Amino acid sequence: MMDNMPQAEIEPVTSDKRMRLTALIVATALFMQNMDSTVIATALPAMAKSFHADPLHMSVTLTSYLISLSVFIPASGWVADHFGSRRVFRAAIVIFTIASVLCGFAPSLWFLVAARVLQGMGGAMMLPVGRLLLLRSVSKKQMIAAMSWITVPALIGPILGPPLGGFIVTYFAWRWVFDINLPIGIIGAIAVTLFIPEVQEPDRGGRLDLTGLLVSGFTMAALMAGFETAGRGLVPLSWTIAAFVLGIGAALLYARHAKTHPHPVLDFSLMRIPTFANSIYAGSLFRVAVGAMPFLLPMMLQIGFGKSPMQSGLVTFASAVGAILMKPAAQPLLRRFGFRWTMVINGALASVFILLCAAFTPDWPSLLISALLLVGGFFRSLQFTAFNTIAYSDISRPMMSAATSLYATIQQITLTLGIVIGAAALEFSAALHRHAQAAPADFAIAFVLVGLIGALSIPVCAKLSPEAGEALSGHHAVH
Repeated sequence: MMDNMPQAEIEPVTSDKRMRLTALIVATALFMQNMDSTVIATALPAMAKSFHADPLHMSVTLTSYLISLSVFIPASGWVADHFGSRRVFRAAIVIFTIASVLCGFAPSLWFLVAARVLQGMGGAMMLPVGRLLLLRSVSKKQMIAAMSWITVPALIGPILGPPLGGFIVTYFAWRWVFDINLPIGIIGAIAVTLFIPEVQEPDRGGRLDLTGLLVSGFTMAALMAGFETAGRGLVPLSWTIAAFVLGIGAALLYARHAKTHPHPVLDFSLMRIPTFANSIYAGSLFRVAVGAMPFLLPMMLQIGFGKSPMQSGLVTFASAVGAILMKPAAQPLLRRFGFRWTMVINGALASVFILLCAAFTPDWPSLLISALLLVGGFFRSLQFTAFNTIAYSDISRPMMSAATSLYATIQQITLTLGIVIGAAALEFSAALHRHAQAAPADFAIAFVLVGLIGALSIPVCAKLSPEAGEALSGHHAVH
C-alpha cells in the first residue's frame, strides 16, 4: 500500500515570509475551532438553563462536534487530492461559518446538536486540509517553525474565548457566542482566495474508498455514542451496549477491508513508520488528558466553586497565555535536547500540572490558580508542537494527505474520549458520593484520572530513537 521509507525528494523553496503568511492564514481555521470550543465550554451552564437540561449532559454539544469530525476527516486527504487543497479548505471555512450562525438560532438542544454536526463536517475538511496545505508548502527545516506559527493565532482563540464567552453569557445571551465566527470566517475565506496558491501533489490514484469511509465512520460514531451514553441515563443500557458491540464489530470489519484495498481511506500501513507511530500512540494518551481540560475547568470553577462565567473565563484563559509564551522556545529547545528527551521531560512536567488541578479548592486565590494554569499551558503547548511535528518527519510528500487524514482522525477521537472520560468520571464520583451536583472533590477525582492517563505517554515517548527528527530540529544525538 505504501513505501515505508521516504524516497529522496525535492524540497519546496519557500521564503520564511511566505511560510509565515501561509501559516497565519491557515491558522484562521484553528483560531475559529479553538475559540468556538472554549466559548461553548464557558457557556455550557447557561445553555443548560436555557434548554432545561442537566449541565453535565451538555457535554453532548462538545462531543457531537468531535464525533462529526471523526466521521468525516478520513475523506479529507482524498478530497484534497482530487479537488485541490485550497478549494476544499476555503469551502470548509464557509460551511463551518454558516453552521455557527445556525447554532446561534437553535430553538432546542437537539437542533443545536444537529448544527454542531454540520460544523463538524466543515471542520473535518478545514483542519487537516489546512495542515496539509502548510506541510506541502515548506521544507523539513521550516517544519517546526511552521507548526509553531500555525498554532499562535489558534492559541489566541482560547485566550479570547473564555473571557469573551463569559462576558457575553453574563451580560448578553449565550446565543451570541456563535456569531463571533461570522467575521472571522469571512476574512479567512477572502484571505485564502487572495494569498494562498493551489498546492496539489500528483493524485495517488483510485476512487474514494467509499466502503471504507462508511465503515470507519460508522465505527467511530457507534463507539463515541457508546462512550457518551455509558452510565449517563440518557438512553437505556441495552442501547449503550449495542453501540459498543456494533462499533467493535465495524472496527474489525474495517481492519479486514483496509488490508485488501489498494488505497484505504485510513491507511494504517503508515504505522510502520516509527516516528509517526510513536506520535500516534503517545500523542493519543496525552490528548485524552488535555481534551478533558476545556470541559472540566470551566465546570469546576462555575459549578464547583460558584464563580460566574466571566470569572471562570478570566481564570482559564491563563492556559492559552502560557501556550503562546512557549512558541519562541520550541525550536531552541528541540535543537538543544532533541525530540525524545524534550518529549519525555516535558511530558512529565505537563502531566504534573494537570494533576495539580485536582488540588484546587474554592479557597485558592484566583491569581495562584491562573499562575499554575499558565505554566501548565506552556508545557502542554510544547508537547503538542513536538507531537505534531515529529509525526511527519519521515512521511514522504505523496503520502502527506493520507498521513494527515489518519493523524487528524485519531487526534479527534482522543480529544473526544478526553471529554467523555472526564464527564464520566465526574458523574460517577458524584453518584458515588450521593452529591446532587458535582462537588470540588468529584472534580479532583476526574483530574487525577485524566492526569494519570496523560502520564502514560511518557514511557512511550522514551522509546523514540535519539536521532528522531534530526532533519527537523538540527539536533545531533551523541552516540
